[in-house]
Amino acid sequence: MTASTSKGIIYPQSTDHTRIWEHLQTLATGADGIIIGNKDVQTFTSSGTWTRPAGAILVDVQVQAGGGGSGGVASTTSGQASCAAGGSGGEYARGLFLPSVTGGSVAVTVGAGGSGGTAGANTGSNGGDSSFGALVTCKGGNGGAGGTATGTNVSIGGSNGGSGGSGGDFRVQGGDGGGAQIVGAIPLKFNNGGSAYLSSMRRATGTVATSSTGFDGYPYGGGASGPSNGASGAAAVGSNGAPGIVIVTTYTA
Repeated sequence: MTASTSKGIIYPQSTDHTRIWEHLQTLATGADGIIIGNKDVQTFTSSGTWTRPAGAILVDVQVQAGGGGSGGVASTTSGQASCAAGGSGGEYARGLFLPSVTGGSVAVTVGAGGSGGTAGANTGSNGGDSSFGALVTCKGGNGGAGGTATGTNVSIGGSNGGSGGSGGDFRVQGGDGGGAQIVGAIPLKFNNGGSAYLSSMRRATGTVATSSTGFDGYPYGGGASGPSNGASGAAAVGSNGAPGIVIVTTYTA
């Protein structure tokens, strides 16, 4: 005779007079189909709906928000420079949920990357928020400030990494965007794009004396690095942050 646990693991009752290996075989066979099952991975690079697969045991949710765009820079005359700040990275979170908590389907939102600031001293756009229903939400990275033209020393602070979401068991704030500085009418290239948990930092360009644009953020959720202008340069646009992603792994019987 056999009995089973609340999760369906079969075991022999103590009144059975079978050999030990038969007890172990019965236990292993019961556990194999329930605990050591398969997995279903649904990856969202755009918004959609997650549908719970049959036989779900545990749902592992990763949510990454979009990165912020860098600011634009103003045109310069002789003896002037301009430099814009980089965008910051988006927030990341992860959570484990029982199927009874998720329900049969969940609306998934994937945040877009923030757009670079338009040509001139204009701030980049914030990255979009990402979410797995109301269970896990993450905030997008902030856009970098635009750079005005100046012949003096100027320092523009970088943008704070995305933060303030909710839910999940593990959460990481996005990396800060690099600030912009001008010293003696020369732009100093500290205006990197902020990192995210699922992306690296985006470096600033190496060009100093002439006009240069930044680089788009790395996927997923990285912020964009900023542009700069040396003397007599045209106004330039900022670069774009990277979009987010939502990855849902379901372990099934």
